[in-house]
This record gives sequence, C-alpha cells and structure tokens, in this order.
Amino acid sequence: MSVGFVMLVHEALDRAAQVARHWAEHGKPVVIHVDQRVGSDDYRHMTSKLEDLQNVRFSKRHACEWGNWSIVGATQSACELLLEHETDVRHVFLISGSCMPLRSPSELQSYLDERPRTDFIESVTTDEVDWTVGGLDQERFTLRFPFSWKKHRRLFDRYVEFQRRINFKRKIPDGIVPHLGSQWWCLTRQTLTAILEDPRRAEYDRYFRRVWIPDESYFQTLARLYSTQIESRSLTLSKFDFQGKPHVFYDDHLQLLRRSDCFVARKIWPQAEKLYREFLITDQSPSKMAEPNPLKIDRLFSRATERRTRGRAGLYMQGRYPNEGWENGKTAGRYSVFQGFAELFEDFGPWLARRTGNRVHGNLFAKDRVHFANDETVYNGALSDSADLRDYNPGAFLTNLIWNTRGEHQCFQFGPKDAQKIGKFIAADRNATVSVIAGAWAIPLFHSNRNFADIRREAAQLQRIEARHLELLRDGQTKARVSIWSLAEFIEDPMENLQQILDELGGDAGRRLTEVPLMADLSGFGQFLQNLKNQGMSPHLMGDFPVIDDPQKTSGGQRPYLVK
Repeated sequence: MSVGFVMLVHEALDRAAQVARHWAEHGKPVVIHVDQRVGSDDYRHMTSKLEDLQNVRFSKRHACEWGNWSIVGATQSACELLLEHETDVRHVFLISGSCMPLRSPSELQSYLDERPRTDFIESVTTDEVDWTVGGLDQERFTLRFPFSWKKHRRLFDRYVEFQRRINFKRKIPDGIVPHLGSQWWCLTRQTLTAILEDPRRAEYDRYFRRVWIPDESYFQTLARLYSTQIESRSLTLSKFDFQGKPHVFYDDHLQLLRRSDCFVARKIWPQAEKLYREFLITDQSPSKMAEPNPLKIDRLFSRATERRTRGRAGLYMQGRYPNEGWENGKTAGRYSVFQGFAELFEDFGPWLARRTGNRVHGNLFAKDRVHFANDETVYNGALSDSADLRDYNPGAFLTNLIWNTRGEHQCFQFGPKDAQKIGKFIAADRNATVSVIAGAWAIPLFHSNRNFADIRREAAQLQRIEARHLELLRDGQTKARVSIWSLAEFIEDPMENLQQILDELGGDAGRRLTEVPLMADLSGFGQFLQNLKNQGMSPHLMGDFPVIDDPQKTSGGQRPYLVK
C-alpha cells in the first residue's frame, strides 16, 4: 500500500512540477489540480514537462478563489481521480504547489505504514480554536457568504452586518458538529471514500457552499463522522502570522526546517534555490524516525511575531510604527524628571550629577532651545538643540534621547515655562519618574526686580499651567512614578526628601546625605505671597507660608540645612 498526493497549484508551476516529479519518481502517485485562471500556455507547458510520468495525472480544473467553495470542489475532483485510478493508495496527502518535502518519501511511507488507520487532520471545534482571523468563528457556519471577501470586501462586511441585524441564522445539517483546522491533511482511503460517497453529500455540499473558508472546515467536520482514529494535527509544517497570512520560508530557513522533523513544509519561496536543491535530492539518506514536531520552532516564530508586532521597547521604525497605546514601552529605559528643584536649589543639577553619576540636563523642553547637559548643541544620535525640531514631535524627541543613551540614566528639569505638550507622554510612560515641588516657580519671580503687576500676571499664568500638569500627573491613568510636594511641605524636611529621591535613583544607595545643594534664600517669601493675594491673585500650589516666616528653621536636633 502506498501514499498518494493531491496537489493544488495556482502559481510557480515550474516549482510545483519539480516537486511532483520528486514524488512520482519515488513511486508515489500524484494528481495535480491547476487553477483554471492559469493561462492555457502555462498549463500546457506544465503538463508537457510531466507527461513522461505514468503516475502523474491532472484533474478537472476549477477557478479557485480564497475563502469560497471552489477550493473544496477542486480537492474533491482531484481526490476522486486519485482514488479511481490508484487502487493501492491507502493514504491521500493534500499539498499545495508551494509545499516541499522535508524528509524522504520512504520515511513518510514507513511512518504511515505504522499507522494504517490513522487520519492526520487538524479538527477542533470553534470553542477550542484560537487562530481564526476576521472575527468569525461560529458565525461562519450560521451566516451566508455570497460575496468575495477579497474582491468585494465592502459588500461582504455589509451583508454580514445585515444578517446580524435581522438575527439570521442558517440551520446546520443534522448529525454534524462544525470543526475547523488546517486545510493540509493526510486522510486514509477509507475515511476519504466515505466522505466522497456519503449519501448525504449533496446536502453537505450545498450547506458548505455558503460557509466562509470551507476548505478549513469541510473535511475537518466530515472526517469526524467516519474516522475511527484521528490525530488532530497536520503532517505539514505551516506557520501563520498575527494577520492570518502564511509565513514564507527562504534559503536561510534551511536548518530551521530540518529541526522541525515534519514531512512537508509550506510556503516555500519559489526562488529558494538552496532549499529545493537540498530537499529534492534523489537519494536522501534515511534519518532516525523522529516524530514530526513543529513545536521545536514555535518559540522562534513566537519571538519573531512579538518582535514584528511589538518591536523593541522605545524603538520606532517606519515599518512598525504602532498605533497609540500599542507600543512596547514608550521609551527604552528609565529616566527622571525634576520640576521645581532647579528653582529651589541653586546648584541642583551639578550636585545631582556628582551624587548619582547620572546625566543631568537642564530644561530639555525650554521654549528657546534644548538645554542639554554641558550646554551641548548636538547630542547623542545627532539630536539638535533646536526647539522647532523638538516641538515637531516632542514624544519622538524624548524617545530618541533615551534610546540613544541606553545604559545611562537621563535626568532633566521641567517646569510651567516649558513647552507642555510632552506632559501627557511622560505621564503615560512607565519608565518615567517624576518629582515635583509645586509652586517653586514662584521663587525666581520673588527674586526678580520687576514691576509687581507683571509678576502677578505671570504668576497667575504659571500657576494655571502647573495646576493642569499636576492634574494630569494625578490622573488614574498615569503610569509614571510620581512624587509631588508643595513648596512649603518640601522645605519642612528637605534632607529627608532629597534622600528619598536619591534612593529611588540608586545613587549612593544606603548612604545618608553628606553633601547638599544650596537652597535659595526664602526670607520674606511669605510676605511676597501675601502681596500676590493682596493684588487679587490666590497662590495656593506653594502651601501655607506665614507672612512672618523662617521657612528654613530646623527642628528636633536635625542637622541644619545649608542656605545661602
């Protein structure tokens, strides 16, 4: 008893002929179905190349289209022809013109001889399958699909919605339970004959003509009626991406295909010369009778799919630019944002750089220019200090900065005087650590020698901007790590608050502060805030400052804080 092959071909006819010859010359009968849409000259050329082989036949041609009944009809015609003329065939193996044998025909024959009554066909119910694409599982069996999904997509979708709206459902024939699975199977002669000669075949065919993608359900469902032993798996290695499109194998997949131990693989690139040369040799040395195990390479495919769909954290490429919220991490690493610290401490940036060893920038989003560390005008990755270039896409600017400085923790200043568009991006970034001293923007105004009416006007504007920013940071959807102090709250215990920040940064972990930044002189700051109130403004973000104050007064034996 032998195994026979049914081959469905619609392109790359020369390669399909090459594979058909390989099977035929090893004594395996082949019936080929060529899509009716293939030109007559190409069809005649293929038949002429195989006319010397007595065990190669061509079946009645159908015009095949993905997703409809024509593929099942073509398979039926080819199988009937094979079973009629090859009486010693015990298993029928369905392949495509882009399939390639990975192991010798003798190995396949021995494997099937040990399992003479086993049908190899993936066959699972709609409740158990997770690879259907397009949102149609059970509905593919209960709705009608007269329109082509590829040619008339709009009509297809509208007709599906119409049927849902009127609650239309087709009746599934009595006695069958719809199953799904790969269309590439290997059935015993007994099971396949029972399907093709079933007295109710006309009823089943009529029903499945209006099922969506029936080649993935017709044989998979009916095999359950007649098979005595089903292995719900395919002997053909076929992989699909997240969109349901088949992976194509190229020359550099040679070792990968060998590791799978599968008998057949699809879909092979027609120009993969190395693969065709390696696998279609006349005398393949027999290998150990390994069980086909595509799971060996599933991990690699899963990683490739994840890399394709999610990419690397913080890396955006033209071919994989994600939709909002789909990115695999907005940035490539952790970074820290300090708001109000540069206003309260006169040498905060240099002090933080010394204590932590991190890169500490100025205000990266200042309106005049980007203030990189050391006052650089061009930074890693050719990032310019141009505010116009930065503001064209602030999120991309920050993403590039973090990606280009991987391995180095970036810190920068931010405040209400800066361009605020980046605020939403930072709040939604898990890698961001944001520390805010609310109201510290008032300190430079306090020390400025300007007309008080102008100071009041600017203070009101800065308070509105910072209030909106704080509201964004306190939103329940914020993913950044956020710490917010009012100015009055922070200066009550600046040493402890600075120690907390250093502990989070990892600088000098476990060591107490011995060097501290110089705090601005806040003598008279309470009166300044009262003057703002007297002029009609309500400064509330800073916290409560007494009119006669000594904000840097220490308590309880605590080490005095250094002031100017």
